[in-house]
Amino acid sequence: MSLSNVLFLFLAHLGVGIAFTLVFVSRDAGIKFFRFNAGLGAILIAVALAFRYGAPGPAASGAGADAYDRSALVALDAAEAALVFYWATIGRLFTRFRGLILGGAALAGIAAIVLQALAISIDRSAAAQALTVASFLTSSAMLGGACTAMILGHWYLVLPSMEVSYLQSIVGLHILSMTARVVVVAAAVWFAIATWRPDLDAGPGFRHYIFSIEGIFFWQRVLFGLAGPAVLSYLTWETAKIRATQSATGILYVDFFTVVVGEVLAKYIVLATRVPV
Repeated sequence: MSLSNVLFLFLAHLGVGIAFTLVFVSRDAGIKFFRFNAGLGAILIAVALAFRYGAPGPAASGAGADAYDRSALVALDAAEAALVFYWATIGRLFTRFRGLILGGAALAGIAAIVLQALAISIDRSAAAQALTVASFLTSSAMLGGACTAMILGHWYLVLPSMEVSYLQSIVGLHILSMTARVVVVAAAVWFAIATWRPDLDAGPGFRHYIFSIEGIFFWQRVLFGLAGPAVLSYLTWETAKIRATQSATGILYVDFFTVVVGEVLAKYIVLATRVPV
């Protein structure tokens, strides 16, 4: 485990999450909104790849893990290329195909995330692999939903006439991704505690970890990354219902900050303990 791997996973998941959530935003948000977010996603993925290339990856040991890791990098490169192409051509030559280009970038990014999860968990049971895949996908969706919702809320200062239903829709998507994230983390923690056996696993179990001094990172992850967004996303939803877009945007700034803190800690924990929280 290294800091570069933590940052690589976090930035890649955030960039892919932005591309994914853009698919659900109405075109009425305007070309500049999509150009800004596509550019942001492309920059995040580029920085993630900069942390990854030239450094050991987060994959588990073994030939199979290396193959998954290489495939994940190829898929992430493809997502980056598609997102840069989308950013460079939006509003120009390929406007009628922009949905297909963005969808292709999102699908390539999702494939990269799945392959990353398999590379990290290849030496674990099938259930642990499935939980790791679900954890990575919901992490990306939650990060992307929080970031896109925050920027869309701010965009009402640019386009005051934009319908408030667009913000309500993206906040609803953020709430769905947050709910899925909570369910997956709860399942992963339960599975880690239930399946650990002293006679099969070396070292203390996950129950010991979360109640030890090292467990402070786990509880910070739960507080900032799950409990915080759960409360703040509900407040944003209620604020958006009364069309107070500026207030909703202020809450979304705090919401996105808590999501970022929680997901950075989640990447650290999954690399340190192999439990996909």
